[in-house]
Amino acid sequence: MAAERVTRQHIEARLDELVAENRFTIAVVFPLVGAALLLASAAGLVGPPLRYNPYLILFGTAVMRLPLVAGIAPLFDRRAAVATGLLVAYSFGIELVGVLTGWPYGDFSYTIELGPMLFGAVPLGLPVFFLPLVFNSYLLCQLVLGELARRRAVRLVAVICTVLLVDVVLDPGAVAIGFWSYFGGAFYGVPVSNYLGWVLSATVTVFLLDYGFDRARLMDRLENCEFMLDDLVSFVVLWGSINAVFGNWVPVGVALVLAGGLVKADRFDVAGLGSGEPGSTEG
Repeated sequence: MAAERVTRQHIEARLDELVAENRFTIAVVFPLVGAALLLASAAGLVGPPLRYNPYLILFGTAVMRLPLVAGIAPLFDRRAAVATGLLVAYSFGIELVGVLTGWPYGDFSYTIELGPMLFGAVPLGLPVFFLPLVFNSYLLCQLVLGELARRRAVRLVAVICTVLLVDVVLDPGAVAIGFWSYFGGAFYGVPVSNYLGWVLSATVTVFLLDYGFDRARLMDRLENCEFMLDDLVSFVVLWGSINAVFGNWVPVGVALVLAGGLVKADRFDVAGLGSGEPGSTEG
């Protein structure tokens, strides 16, 4: 058991070091390259194997998720594993119901394959896309609100609002780029019901993450691990850029609001991202 603990701590420390030394590449270069490739795919400027290559998309997404994975890793115990497992199951279940019935997100379908598809309807890689959206929103609210976030009612409202802001950026960009499409939608091709669905998903997230993670340990790690929200930085860069190219100015404005939250939390610092210094991390 002691040997396993030492091995785990060594792996976590190495992962911290890897992410800290490559912050700018992960949080800025990868999303900019990804945005350029997706825009070229949508415009028909590239063909196979680059055009909407699902494995390139999954690889790039996984790389941008590394800061979140490294940040959460030291906190991952049995309760966290149970909570995350339930959240993964929920993501598959709600997405499958959504594709088959149109509830709760509205009638939609995937227009490209984002890797292998479960029952030909939902990407097997869905948790790679879904979990960071809600995890990052939860973490940002905890960091920005500080002591106010001790109250679950405050956390719940804040996380719901943040998840909605994130999806106001994501869905219009994803529709524009051709990831999926809705059968009718007044907001850049996205129906209002989609956002009501995210209220449900954000609520489930808060209760599961509250159960799975000790708040004191989570806050200590979040405050001392400078790169823990870099995944949200890459999200703003990627989807903010895509929305800007398509002229989706409301989503661009919301992306800037999220960037403002990261600035307030002292997490959106391009100079810091590019320093290559490990920063203050624990492991």
